[in-house]
Amino acid sequence: MFEALTPVSEMLARNLDVLSEQPLLVCGLLEDNLPGMLAQAGPAPHIFTTDFRYYQWQKNQGQCAIEFGVCPEKIEDATGLLLLMPKAKAEAEYLLAACLPLLSPGAQLFMAGDNKGGVKSAPKLLAPYCEQVNKLDSARRASLYQAELMRPAPIFKLDEWLSGYQLEQEQLKICTLPGVFSAGHLDSGSRLLLENITQLQGRVLDFGCGAGVIGAHLLKRQPELELECIDISALALEATRLTLAANGLSANIYASDGLNQLSGTFNHIVANPPFHAGLKTFFHTTESLLSSAKHYLVSGGSLTLVANAFLPYPELIEKSFGHCETIAANGKFKIYRAVNR
Repeated sequence: MFEALTPVSEMLARNLDVLSEQPLLVCGLLEDNLPGMLAQAGPAPHIFTTDFRYYQWQKNQGQCAIEFGVCPEKIEDATGLLLLMPKAKAEAEYLLAACLPLLSPGAQLFMAGDNKGGVKSAPKLLAPYCEQVNKLDSARRASLYQAELMRPAPIFKLDEWLSGYQLEQEQLKICTLPGVFSAGHLDSGSRLLLENITQLQGRVLDFGCGAGVIGAHLLKRQPELELECIDISALALEATRLTLAANGLSANIYASDGLNQLSGTFNHIVANPPFHAGLKTFFHTTESLLSSAKHYLVSGGSLTLVANAFLPYPELIEKSFGHCETIAANGKFKIYRAVNR
């Protein structure tokens, strides 16, 4: 999954002499074994990731120290930073604010990314911390910037990065963090799902919980449900915790790579599954869900999900369940349902 070097890492390979001068804290859009390449060229980096899938994969490599969470807490011997530009500019700002307080003035800061992925904003993003930002390299449609931390960065406070909105119809407060899906408002797919989901019972899984919108809606309507919320994003999991707490609700919230960290069976699985990862369209997680969900459902249990109407999910659901029902559509999105018979 993460074996081949991305074009960004291929460009960084041309600059290992500079990048390997000091042990780096590496964070952001990690999609390959760039940390292993850095470790072979010089001091092993310390990795911070909000992506549970990448965390597990890199831990299995065993080459570098890695930390999963909403902000790094221990950085070993790292004395510089390499930030790989995430999809959302707000997430890049968040990562800089979370990581730079752990470094001392004079630390070397590097930002790299796809030219179409927002990395050209590196000078502006680094301006609050640095007096001058230099472009070191540009190749493979990617760029690398370098700067020096000129002053101690302010202490990181998570609550300063919280935002939210109200769902008036459901009387819910939604809490979000940078980079979390549907961060500024309720997307039309989730709205369609909320309007069409039936009464549930027993143990329910909110797959890819995001900011906790679906889980909060289910619990507000049916507090007796045994709800479990999973996601691969530490920021999404934290947003879900905060959303549920803000509405006086509670659930079992934990990281899971697809369904791999689950135990036992569920009465219902409800999902607004991911469609994009980084800059790429990403179907693997949902395809795995559709092919495996039946094995995690009790007899008579159901899978309900919302998806872009053009995606070929009905065929995948039918292949696994033997049938697929379309229960709602709004032009752009459709709600599919299947029962484990």
